[in-house]
Amino acid sequence: MCPATGDAGRKVIVANRRARWEYHIFETYEAGIELVGSEVKSLRQGKGNLRDSYGVVESGEVFLHNMHISPYEQGGVFNLDPYRKRKLLLHKREIKRLFGLISRKGYTLVPLSMYFKRGRAKVEMAVARGKKLYDRRDNIQKREMERDIERALRNK
Repeated sequence: MCPATGDAGRKVIVANRRARWEYHIFETYEAGIELVGSEVKSLRQGKGNLRDSYGVVESGEVFLHNMHISPYEQGGVFNLDPYRKRKLLLHKREIKRLFGLISRKGYTLVPLSMYFKRGRAKVEMAVARGKKLYDRRDNIQKREMERDIERALRNK
């Protein structure tokens, strides 16, 4: 296990920190992502953004929409549209399960993080449902209560 990355060969490039704040997470999946060479080079420089991106199941395949990968500076004509849809690589049974889960009302497929694992780009996707405002307030209240308890225990 690598102490710098926290996992065996897993280096997080981009994280969608707002996803855990805005959604209830039910299941997570690790998926490969189909990229072009200049996109991989740009991601290795840390130039990606998962904010406002989402997954869609279309005709038996899963695609990631609205994910931004900045064009590679030395890419020239090989750079593609930064917001193009990208195919996710999953097993057929996982795709069927995802389709069944996100076809229910209110559920969506949200990317949590993107990382390199053994030289391959991977995306951690989650089946999620949006939180209401009162759910977020409850989370803030619980976190503050836990901090107060920790502080009280530390001071005793």
